Amino acid sequence: MTWQVLLSTMLLQMKQSFVRPMFRFCLLANPVLNTILICEMFRSSGRTDFAAYAVLGAGLMGLWCCICFSSAGDLNRERYMGTLSLLFAVPAPVETVLWGKILGNTLLSLGTLLLAWLTAGVLYETWAIPARPGWLLLVLVITILCFLQVSVLTAWLLTLSRKTTLYMNCLELPVVFLCGFVVPVEELPAWLQAISNLLPPTWAVRLLRMAVAGVPDENAFWRCLGILAVLMLAAGLLSRRCGRAVDRRVRVLGNLEVC
Repeated sequence: MTWQVLLSTMLLQMKQSFVRPMFRFCLLANPVLNTILICEMFRSSGRTDFAAYAVLGAGLMGLWCCICFSSAGDLNRERYMGTLSLLFAVPAPVETVLWGKILGNTLLSLGTLLLAWLTAGVLYETWAIPARPGWLLLVLVITILCFLQVSVLTAWLLTLSRKTTLYMNCLELPVVFLCGFVVPVEELPAWLQAISNLLPPTWAVRLLRMAVAGVPDENAFWRCLGILAVLMLAAGLLSRRCGRAVDRRVRVLGNLEVC
């Protein structure tokens, strides 16, 4: 039953998301415009790998934008439609429904990486070809799992708030800069780097850049992967605790629609 709920929720979410104009803009226009902007910023910088920065930066920005505005945003829409409390009353765990929603949006938003790659190649003739595609595929899967875990945690933290839209807008750009989607984390002030190193997407981005470059230092690669695994485990445990706390509070107080 759990897999059936997960699959049906994922497919329904993909259909509902694609009909929303804002999601289509984030999915189709955002990666193209961001790729052009980043390429213009970096192509005179003297970096030989600016294409990789442009493609990964624009693609990850589009991926995070779609996930960020869907993780908590979909729960907020359920609240305004009056169906959020029903998700906690159905036989299937609400966490399964939440995972289905986020997974559906994530699968759709993977297209942002392809659009960014095509834009950089067609307009700037800089095809970012990974030196070892196998490594890139492995890291890409890990990155998707990382983003999913962060999205679920974010959704739980914002479930009880009626200012979800405000918090979503405040989350997007700080994560882009703190996690090094475009600007390397090493360029940030030391105190911001300390915060950045606590965020799982930071290490996922580092792994992606290593994979595109062909993993020049395997020891550094496995060290980054180990740190990312620990942070993802911590985020997963925190997410489960938050989910149980929210579920218990909702069932005891029964004021989810007005809290």
